[in-house]
Amino acid sequence: MARASSKRGYDGLDLALLTDGLTAEREQGITIDVAYRYFATPKRKFIIADTPGHEQYTRNMVTGSSTAELTVVLVDARNGLMRQSRRHVCIASLLRIPHVVVAINKMDLVDWSEDVFRRIEAEFRDFASRLDIGALHFIPMSALLGDMVVDRGNHLDWYRGPALLELLETVTIDRDDAPAGLRFPVQLVSRVQPAAMSDASPVRLVDSADGTRAYLGRVDAGSVAVGDEVTVLPSGRRSRVREIRLWPERLTVARRGDSVAIELEDEIDISRGDLFVHTDAEAPRVTREFEAVVCWMDTEPLDPTRKYSVKHTTQNVRAILSRPEYRLDVETLEHRVADTLAMNDIGRLRVKLQQPVAWDAYRRHRDTGAFVVIDEFSRNTVAAGIIVDPEDTP
Repeated sequence: MARASSKRGYDGLDLALLTDGLTAEREQGITIDVAYRYFATPKRKFIIADTPGHEQYTRNMVTGSSTAELTVVLVDARNGLMRQSRRHVCIASLLRIPHVVVAINKMDLVDWSEDVFRRIEAEFRDFASRLDIGALHFIPMSALLGDMVVDRGNHLDWYRGPALLELLETVTIDRDDAPAGLRFPVQLVSRVQPAAMSDASPVRLVDSADGTRAYLGRVDAGSVAVGDEVTVLPSGRRSRVREIRLWPERLTVARRGDSVAIELEDEIDISRGDLFVHTDAEAPRVTREFEAVVCWMDTEPLDPTRKYSVKHTTQNVRAILSRPEYRLDVETLEHRVADTLAMNDIGRLRVKLQQPVAWDAYRRHRDTGAFVVIDEFSRNTVAAGIIVDPEDTP
């Protein structure tokens, strides 16, 4: 998430230009916006989201981290654990990023000292113990000289763990955080002409009075198979899956990430935003309000009297946002009294909706536990939020 202030390789090239795409970033030597870069090794493909560390750009860091499966926090070995690094780890915890790699950089400037590394590691572990972090990894390195970045180098013999790239290639990423919990939000309801049902031709979706209804969407969690009994939320109506289509084929099962068309055995009133779940599995809650932690992204502060809408999965619902219960100090983890939330603030509040929605706490399902807030007048996206259980105290 953070990055070193110097990214110079062996030949003196300024590697910061790889991710610093804005002129202002190059002139000031800081990261302002989120830069996405792609690379691959023989073992794995990677997407890097280089995000800014300064408090002024917290919203950018939340945006870049929201889909991450692993975060790398760069720490200057000369300075140790600073406010910026505390903020990074706190946000990683809020967003439930399963792996946090603390890369203690510039070890060449502290004489490759194991004592310096262990001191920073101990301080970091103490701070992280107050957060909900899955796996925490520590690597000493020198980005300038290359030690422990790709190869082990010649200066850190006392460190027995993997180099950074080796860890990135081998760390276990659970790509389905809830394998037994189907979450299929409906994006589109249409009808399939009977003539389009042959295997020789692609599915054509049309408005046909005598056609079969198909419910299009992406499997956000779990899997669904032909014959499964599903419950449609928020109505609670039940049916069985008759057919699954992934153009141009029929499938027996669809898994997380598959965008498919599902047909049910029964004609049920289903619309965009409804959610398919397995009938015999733990169901999400269906309510007209929930508690959430939000990062405010707009220059205009939170106004409880203003009209907002919440985009949750595939639906938009009008909403009222309460005054914040508190503003979170992401460096000290203290709860501050606040009447509103300004840009880059993170706070907890209650969201009241015009109609019921099916939701999970973010810690159980990312996709059904996350949302964005849109200002109905300006149409700006003003906040991003995660839903929390009432008993949770993030």
